[in-house]
Amino acid sequence: MIREYIDSALSRAKYEIIDDEEPYYGEVPELEGVWATGKTLEECRHNLAEVIDGWLVVRLKKELPIPPIGEYRLEELKRLEVSG
Repeated sequence: MIREYIDSALSRAKYEIIDDEEPYYGEVPELEGVWATGKTLEECRHNLAEVIDGWLVVRLKKELPIPPIGEYRLEELKRLEVSG
């Protein structure tokens, strides 16, 4: 389910070329603060997927809301408690 959420978010990403050593910039407008850069569009897309993954981990850990992306919603995921 998380993979599908990330794929759906990537399908909504907006990309542009900026004046930088990593000229490809991408962001997902529905996910505030989620953006990445890369030397190629493929690298940018890969980096953006990693940023989304990390963003989701933080949101889940802090029990912050995660906006739906298309038909995908992660609200039914529960935080796992690890004993040890």
